[in-house]
Amino acid sequence: MPILRIIFTFTAVFCVTFAQAQYDYLHAKRNVIPGGYDFWVYTPEDYFYSQEQTPCIIFLHGASLCSKDLNRSRRYGPLHAIVKGREIPALVIVPQNPGGAWNPKKINDVLEWTKKNYVMDSTRVYVIGMSLGGYGTMDFAGTYPDKVAAAMALCGGCSLKDQSGLGKLPLWIIHGTADRAVSVKQSQAVVNGLQQKGLDKRLRFDWWKGASHGALARVMYMKKTYEWLFSHSTRDPERNVNKMIDIKMSELKSAYDDMIRDYADPEVIDD
Repeated sequence: MPILRIIFTFTAVFCVTFAQAQYDYLHAKRNVIPGGYDFWVYTPEDYFYSQEQTPCIIFLHGASLCSKDLNRSRRYGPLHAIVKGREIPALVIVPQNPGGAWNPKKINDVLEWTKKNYVMDSTRVYVIGMSLGGYGTMDFAGTYPDKVAAAMALCGGCSLKDQSGLGKLPLWIIHGTADRAVSVKQSQAVVNGLQQKGLDKRLRFDWWKGASHGALARVMYMKKTYEWLFSHSTRDPERNVNKMIDIKMSELKSAYDDMIRDYADPEVIDD
């Protein structure tokens, strides 16, 4: 009997350890969606224990990272933040844009594929993007507002003719006034349009005086960014925007200060 108990315990521990070993990985997804984007899926370390409660973040990169090389999308943003030591307890989806404007339908195809193949909390799907990815963030969120719990658009704009969908979800727009790559006027036009239509109840916006285009990349390395995103859910019938968590331009210089310095890089798996 003791021997059987030992064998059972060993087997149980082995199974749990093996299951855990499947997570804290970066999975490269190539050619899984015909005509769609290739993309990364990051599974957090505690995913084995909290799959159904795991939120999902979609990150859309800027024009400088457009390429057919999937590894370019890891040069900045949430995946790079994870490598540097930022703990992000979420599935992180990072599509690779080969060039041109982000396509909302193709982004949605990536999201739907991930929903079918990974367990997640589909009421807590977030999108964040910078520059061209800021445009992609607003274009995607404005097209599929019922699927996005909250969105953060950095130094971008919106190319949708009908932007009314952006008034249906919590949206935080941040742009630097010294941005020479994408004028702050692009974000201001979105804000002004929503305000004129009375669709700004769920809107936050900040114009950071003197901030350059590249300076806003540090926002994606800050703990507060993810705390703000995670505080929203489509289960909230009012879709209220969190105005308690604030991010100031002065905090950018300390964006990396509280990261875990000895964090081990997630293993990369090419599926």
